[in-house]
Amino acid sequence: MLALAACTTPETKVRNSLMKAGLSEHMASCMAGRMVDRLSMSQLRRLSSLSAIKQDNLGKMTLDELIYRTRALQDPEMLRVVTASGFRCAIVN
Repeated sequence: MLALAACTTPETKVRNSLMKAGLSEHMASCMAGRMVDRLSMSQLRRLSSLSAIKQDNLGKMTLDELIYRTRALQDPEMLRVVTASGFRCAIVN
């Protein structure tokens, strides 16, 4: 179990955090790859804190809501990366 945890990549952690927050697996996977390349580990940890916030009764989070919650973290670079990644992934998919 410990060896498996050591193999977890930052991209996997970000993807799982976005899915826990309520984004679809496809959207979370697409965004995670882009965000890991553009944000620091500290920023990624702060962003993962959003997954602890309770969503609606269905457990879903829209891209708009993710962007709104990211804005509350008051990090312009993080907001730019999340917004650009989200829109790109929404258009490509």
